[in-house]
Amino acid sequence: MIGASFDWLRDVRRRREWSADLANGRRGEDLAHRYLKKRGFTIVARNYRLAAGDAEADIIARDGAGKGDELVIVEVKSRESGEFGPPDRAIGEEKRKHLLRIARAYAKKTETPAERIRFDVITVILSRPPVIEHHRDALHLFSAPGNQPTR
Repeated sequence: MIGASFDWLRDVRRRREWSADLANGRRGEDLAHRYLKKRGFTIVARNYRLAAGDAEADIIARDGAGKGDELVIVEVKSRESGEFGPPDRAIGEEKRKHLLRIARAYAKKTETPAERIRFDVITVILSRPPVIEHHRDALHLFSAPGNQPTR
């Protein structure tokens, strides 16, 4: 309850200072973060950027509930409504490439083997109450030959 109140206050402040799209995106990330924590994920990073600054992952987490401890790269997509289709349809090829680059860099940094990396998508419809869907292993970036992270 207290966390939700703080989220609401942060959202009110952001809406005064930021564009509506940016504020909605950050609110969706806040909701996804809380959702994952409630389900036992350990949040490792939020808005993780590569040193070059050209690729970002919304959330990086660890999930011990699957087959061993998995590194999970999470893309969060938020919309005010589902009127224009599911939010995850907005994940294009460029974003997939960025997520793969982040996974490679983070896996190398943490010495995580490729078979322990998963890409999840969380969609958030900002209705009242918000509708959150968690799509596990949604982006099969390592399935193509040559897409394995290098050490």
